[in-house]
Amino acid sequence: MLDNDLKKKIGFNRSRRRKKRRLQAIDKKNLTSWIVQILIVMIIAAVLVIYFGQKVSNQGESMNPVVKNGDVVLTNRFIYDISGPQRGDVIAFQPNGNDNASYRIRRIVGLPGETVQLKDGVVFINGEQLLEEYDTTAIDDVGIAGEEIQLAGDEYFVLGDNRSPMDDSRQANIGNVKREEIYGKVWFVIESKNKNFGFVK
Repeated sequence: MLDNDLKKKIGFNRSRRRKKRRLQAIDKKNLTSWIVQILIVMIIAAVLVIYFGQKVSNQGESMNPVVKNGDVVLTNRFIYDISGPQRGDVIAFQPNGNDNASYRIRRIVGLPGETVQLKDGVVFINGEQLLEEYDTTAIDDVGIAGEEIQLAGDEYFVLGDNRSPMDDSRQANIGNVKREEIYGKVWFVIESKNKNFGFVK
């Protein structure tokens, strides 16, 4: 028979082994929990960057002063997955779906199915003057929009707020912008040489 000291020693060792196994199980559980949490944070961060943080660099003065030449903006791509582009939205798009073309940043004035015409320095939608709630410069050149333009069911008519450069839907080589050509809604100026940081209205 084992004496009491030996029994105590064996019992103590067993207890230590059980405690060690429990601690190891807890450590594995904690490690797994940490890994899962880190993965979740990484996925959320990736989704936020993809849908809300895609950067586009603006070229030219067509959206001055809202977005200036050289400004870098963030685009919201998610919003157009749940609702269509709206009149007044500032968007980033590639003309004619050309993947090699640089992005343009312009404001939507005409929506699918509408007619658009520019006359006497004014935008007309379906024959009625458009009341624009943002600052624009005068329209000196109406381009192809001197005649009524009928927008198809997936087309938008865009103009710059600064309307002296005719680098928008008035130009035949840009024309109407199809829904599939719209990259996203411009919502924030993140980099600016002109200290033009902030939300885009």
